[in-house]
Amino acid sequence: MSAESRPPAADDSPSQTQLQAPGPAAQGRPASPSPTPAEIRRWNRYLADEIAERELYLKLAEKKTGEEKAILTELASAETRHAEHWRRLLGPHARPGRPSLRRWVMRVMAMMFGSIFVLALAQRAEGDSPYARDAAATPQMAADEKIHEEVVRGLATRGREALSGNFRAAVFGMNDGLVSNLALVLGIGATGVGPDILLYTGIAGLLAGALSMASGEFISVRSQMELLGASKPTQATLTAAPDLDFDANELELVYRARGMDREAARHRAMERLGYVDCDCDRSFSYRPEENPEQEVQELKNSAWGAAISSFLCFAAGALVPIIPFLFGASGMTGILASAGLVAASLFLTGGITGLLSGTAPLKPSLRQMLIGLAAAAVTYAIGLLIGGGAVV
Repeated sequence: MSAESRPPAADDSPSQTQLQAPGPAAQGRPASPSPTPAEIRRWNRYLADEIAERELYLKLAEKKTGEEKAILTELASAETRHAEHWRRLLGPHARPGRPSLRRWVMRVMAMMFGSIFVLALAQRAEGDSPYARDAAATPQMAADEKIHEEVVRGLATRGREALSGNFRAAVFGMNDGLVSNLALVLGIGATGVGPDILLYTGIAGLLAGALSMASGEFISVRSQMELLGASKPTQATLTAAPDLDFDANELELVYRARGMDREAARHRAMERLGYVDCDCDRSFSYRPEENPEQEVQELKNSAWGAAISSFLCFAAGALVPIIPFLFGASGMTGILASAGLVAASLFLTGGITGLLSGTAPLKPSLRQMLIGLAAAAVTYAIGLLIGGGAVV
């Protein structure tokens, strides 16, 4: 009996929990005329998530233009295809309901915040797709999710690059304010001083640290601006070239000093002196279109922006440890309340950093919290030794 004519063995028939989908032609075939209750629940969850992701990408696309808008719209179309796959499998059992918590959070954040947070979450969601482990999903769908992760990673990277400088300063300032002022308050509190002195110490630490952070950021950016101004090539080679002696030709030294080899420097000098009519290598020469004056002005503005941002972020962080004492707390109650508020704040900022990095937020949250509390604990222990074990 031929393979075509013999009846299928019991093992040949598809089970209720498997989808036979080796290629595009099999994508619409249901796994079973009557899916199990577990399959109905799981597929409806997948369907709800696909619908939520489609709405998310369309919501983000509304705020974008050009290529980014087109990419997000195409991602929404892909999620629509995936949703239709689950609708076909479910048939009359299709009741998508609510999406998973992660998709719901992404949708809320898409409405409230910038796309960078949402894309970071979406990148992780695409990377955690269960389709590769679920026989009901086609191999094409599993492959789509892997590609979607890379697409979203590329979109998120654009936002991370634009955000990295200011975000670094904000997180550093906030974290520094939280940890340093908590350490100061706990260290002084452990010596046995009264609550009023402890409060004034915390306020002084807030102001001193915020001003220090602001001045440090300002000086850092201004120094960068001055270094840029001193390092940028000028138009001296253009203005001096007509009067140079070709035999002496110090112009060649200019290009050698900028990094050209001897042969390339000589060729460049001959260009400037008019003996060669070309502009072969512009990488070491002054380029008016770069507008160094504009770059310097942008750095000037950035210096003030970084200073103000650092001041505010540090002050916001340093305010947290003294909140209990502003409301009259004292003794161990105030110390524990201060440490608890700082721990929660460090956990939150660590989680935000983790989200923006496209990783699970729990690990960076715990890391940031434990490191900050450990630093404060060391200062508290030193205060206990200095104060002879007294606690306010």
